[in-house]
Amino acid sequence: MIGGISMKEMRAALYKEDNGEYIIENVELIEPNANEVLVKVIASGMCHTDEFGKGIGLPLPIVFGHEGAGIVEKVGENVKDIEVGDHVAFSYAYCGYCKNCISGMPQYCEHFNDINFGGVGADGKTKLFQNGKPLSMFFGQSSFATYSTINASSVVKVDKDVDLSIIAPMSCGIQTGAGAVLNTLKPSMDESIVVFGCGAVGMSAIMASKVARCKRIIAVARKEKDLILAKELGATDVVDSSKVENVAETLKELTNGGVDYAIDTTGNGNMILNAIKLTKYNGTIIPLAPSGVIENFNIGQDVLMEMRTIKGINQGDSIPKVFIPRLVRLYKEGLFPLDKIITKYSFDDIGKAKEDKDTGKCIKAVLVMSDK
Repeated sequence: MIGGISMKEMRAALYKEDNGEYIIENVELIEPNANEVLVKVIASGMCHTDEFGKGIGLPLPIVFGHEGAGIVEKVGENVKDIEVGDHVAFSYAYCGYCKNCISGMPQYCEHFNDINFGGVGADGKTKLFQNGKPLSMFFGQSSFATYSTINASSVVKVDKDVDLSIIAPMSCGIQTGAGAVLNTLKPSMDESIVVFGCGAVGMSAIMASKVARCKRIIAVARKEKDLILAKELGATDVVDSSKVENVAETLKELTNGGVDYAIDTTGNGNMILNAIKLTKYNGTIIPLAPSGVIENFNIGQDVLMEMRTIKGINQGDSIPKVFIPRLVRLYKEGLFPLDKIITKYSFDDIGKAKEDKDTGKCIKAVLVMSDK
């Protein structure tokens, strides 16, 4: 107990120094207030955004993790739609009162960066301590831990008959890729799309494109095994970018002039430029990864004269309480085989999970804290 506040002891993966390793230690977690829930974390996806968070100057130590799923153990007195025992996923945090939030667009909360990348919970305060000293949070949840206290607005009830290790990664990376297709682009069945990069976000976009019944779905990557899986998940064509001299021209030739939509998940400036150049007149390009400088980019020639749209989006334009249950249903119906890109690791093997994710040995690493 700190200052009269009830605390729960738990295990968490601490990141204590720049370029350091995750170290699992005992920490204290503040019990839920009236608007929060306490969740026993069963699983958490590992996402590139966790690595991005290491480079933005957050106070250390910090507990990362933002793709959590688990079982509710306590609910605050103001929480009406969630009960003890519910299976839940938890996604990004938002304020709930800014213009975008009250307009039904919490993914564009005006305080999104302050809350999710500010080291605090949705109420502006950390829930984590170690030996009485505060720890930074991430995305208002810090799911690399055995428990999480999280605002009920970020919690999504899910079906109890689906493995929570499958549901966990839907909370960020999967809804980002799938949502870019199903929520933002909304392609018709006679349209075409190219996806650059076959990581978790790219594979999710490919699966979603198949759900949308796109006429042509093209995957571009550098690893043969990833391209083979991309075809299994729905790609009609694949291109190994390491084996062609000009990716844009190769794709234009393959598609007889270009595609309607392009999604980049690589963050590589050259690949983004390829995505722009191969879209048709009035096509749309969505970059989904932080990127560097795009060289030889002429906005007048490559965008204005071709009437193309380059659109930045957050979290796949997803409202998690609506979109995650939709993804769960698609998975249960066999239309979104997410399990094919997931590799599970025990919580204690978080270092191995990170290594395999970073080296591309696995597509989507999911930490399993508990089986019940």
